[in-house]
Amino acid sequence: MELAKYIDHTLLKADATEEQIEKLCQEAAEYNFKSVCINPAFVAKSKELLKDSDSLVCTVIGFPLGANATEVKVFEAQQAVKDGADEIDMVINISRAKDGDWAYVLEEIKAVVGAVDESITTKVIIETSLLTDDEKRKASEVVKESGADFVKTSTGFSTGGATLADVKLMREAIGPDLGVKASGGVSNYDEAIAMIEAGATRIGASKGIAIVSGTPSTSNDNY
Repeated sequence: MELAKYIDHTLLKADATEEQIEKLCQEAAEYNFKSVCINPAFVAKSKELLKDSDSLVCTVIGFPLGANATEVKVFEAQQAVKDGADEIDMVINISRAKDGDWAYVLEEIKAVVGAVDESITTKVIIETSLLTDDEKRKASEVVKESGADFVKTSTGFSTGGATLADVKLMREAIGPDLGVKASGGVSNYDEAIAMIEAGATRIGASKGIAIVSGTPSTSNDNY
């Protein structure tokens, strides 16, 4: 198993600087991470920095609250792809999910997925820390129905991140074919392996180097 290819090397902090993004991309290329996951404003810059590497550019849509209008999320996704994004991680409308309006959640995801080329990997953040187990299961099933490629646990900006129990629940809900991304709080080798064994096929983490090096992280920051 090439662990680096499970990792989206992530920097989504509001105060991230261009210098920090450059460092993130350099690390991604050096360690051969699957992608960098960055805010939309840095997509074009990251694409240029990674043009000679195998690492992809991932960005976020409707982030971190998921409360944007559907039309805004669609525009964000299309603009991100124009700027060079290979993957998009969109946040569901969590309020609609809590209200049980799963038809809205489904149609919104389908709108975003349908707005980009099939070659673009689409991941859907359901923000597990804000959902009951039944809601997590239903959200995962909706993501599967939408045609998206992955269901993702968390933004890292809410009340909690990925847990083994949630990853297992999501994997059980969607079956073997869809991807599961564990994101938020995964900071070392042992945690990453445990998430993969639980069913994750991608790890979102700012501690990618510590993970692949098998060394402990010295920071508690998720991103």
